[in-house]
Amino acid sequence: MQPKQKLGHIVLGCMLLSVLIDAWSQVPEGPKIVFRSVRLGNPDIYVMDADGTNQHRLTDHPAEEDQPAPSPDGRKIAFTSERDASIGIYIMNADGSNQQKLTNEVASHIVWSPDSRSIAFVSNRDGNSEIYVMDADGKNQRNLTNNPGHDGSPSWSPDGRKIVFTSTRGEIGGTFVMDANGENLIKLPNGGGGLAWSPDGQSIGFESGRDGNREIYVMDADGENPRNLTNHPARDQFPDWSPDSRSIAFQSNRDGNYEIYVMDADGKNPRNLTNHSALDQFPRWFDPDSAHTVSPVDEFEGTWGWAKQNSR
Repeated sequence: MQPKQKLGHIVLGCMLLSVLIDAWSQVPEGPKIVFRSVRLGNPDIYVMDADGTNQHRLTDHPAEEDQPAPSPDGRKIAFTSERDASIGIYIMNADGSNQQKLTNEVASHIVWSPDSRSIAFVSNRDGNSEIYVMDADGKNQRNLTNNPGHDGSPSWSPDGRKIVFTSTRGEIGGTFVMDANGENLIKLPNGGGGLAWSPDGQSIGFESGRDGNREIYVMDADGENPRNLTNHPARDQFPDWSPDSRSIAFQSNRDGNYEIYVMDADGKNPRNLTNHSALDQFPRWFDPDSAHTVSPVDEFEGTWGWAKQNSR
């Protein structure tokens, strides 16, 4: 074997080993759920695996942290905090690092656009609750609703074209859907609070007290065919869909205090994920693996092809 060939094989071996090590480090984690908990005496943001294991804290600040909202690409988590004497929106990496403030006034009901480039939220900066949208870095904030009624609970359609929300506008208010720029408002025949559009675009989850206590419902995306999924005497609230639209996480006080539960999308097989004496609330799913744009297999094949060419 010629010296050049030996060198090529050594380089090839080193590169393949590096790719395999990197691929091992990128083994899919699977979907996760972020939530808010006061288990250490102060409201903080936590994360856990989809089966309730590996629960750990992401924020550690004496101020109240609330309403976590992970980005669809799995890279960021937005949340509210009172750490600067007002409830502003903050953002951090999915592992809790690099926490930064985006807004300076009271805000709530944070939700990301499907492409992770924009954030919708509710603010009363103009005297009543309105829906606003801003770029993911906090810039270019603009008002989408601008109505005397109180607007809240926005949720983006998975194609990014629509936003569903609740409002007290009109005689009795209701649930509405509009274009993502605030135009073409349509009232839906059903709905309630805690709106959550399913990732497959087929359904909208919501909470309602129409049966005497708070329950989780789901309806078709056009507002038709509402059905009660939980049907439990406890308070069931804040539904959120798994990335594959097969499961719904929610909070419930059916075991004496608020815990995070998950059930199948048809309401079957409910199970308690947190089971802690402290309050656990506001669950939101996200998939860290969606942040990987190049799979280990693709990277391996690309490196293999380059190495073969350059070892000749």
